[in-house]
Amino acid sequence: MPLVPVTELLKKAEEGKYAVGAFNVNNMEIVQAILAAAEAEKAPVIMQASQGAIKYAGIEYIFTLANLAASQATVPVALHLDHGTSFEQCMKCIRVGFSSVMIDGSKLPLEENIALTNRVLDVARATGVSVEAELGKIGGTEDDIHVDEKDAFFTDPEEARYFVEKTGVDSLAIAIGTAHGQYKGVPKLDFARLEKIAGLVNIPIVLHGSSGVPDEAVQQAISLGVRKVNIDTNIREAFVYACRQVIEKDAKEIDPRKVLGPAREAATQVIREKIRVFGSSGKA
Repeated sequence: MPLVPVTELLKKAEEGKYAVGAFNVNNMEIVQAILAAAEAEKAPVIMQASQGAIKYAGIEYIFTLANLAASQATVPVALHLDHGTSFEQCMKCIRVGFSSVMIDGSKLPLEENIALTNRVLDVARATGVSVEAELGKIGGTEDDIHVDEKDAFFTDPEEARYFVEKTGVDSLAIAIGTAHGQYKGVPKLDFARLEKIAGLVNIPIVLHGSSGVPDEAVQQAISLGVRKVNIDTNIREAFVYACRQVIEKDAKEIDPRKVLGPAREAATQVIREKIRVFGSSGKA
């Protein structure tokens, strides 16, 4: 089936009170792992590409791999730009065929973030592409984007209400205590803030930096209105660890298939576990 907009998946997630997993892609094996996991769990799935992935693999390769996966799938698949930081980048992704984009104006003053989001929305609405925005900074590092802990601040509920009122954006990423990358300790999420925001905005909430957040905390966030959960670091960890194991076992191994095959399998298992945690298993 063709790639579907994220809005379509999140609307059903809202009705069923579960979340859809959004998994970052960097290469063919990870695309295959995401699809294999989604098929095994009979779950809708979002493949997403960050700026780093696009720089590494090329936008056409990313689109072609995801589009091929979707065309062979029996489950709904979306392709989403993760943390687009400019109007131009969002337009490139829409032009090539992404079904969803994120415009991350969270570093801008509120009114500038609103104006940038609306610019992207004008084009996206005309092309049937869904749009995610971000309010409040999520700490840590994701590819080229780094937010120091001291600069990370939680999303203000009233600002969130105003932002959604002024944009009509499809989904909103908020900062409630998660971070990109590997955690130094166990993150503590601000559930009261999440509950307040969800009650004011009436659109699906997105949780970034969810690798390393305990399953119970993720499930509590889902019960309070989170409908899209982003996972990247956990996939990288499983993938690279499996590669390392093969090479440590046989330092003379030179067949990339024998190195990357077990890595693909390890990534598939992690993604299946996440899908079950998010409650989207069997929801395709």
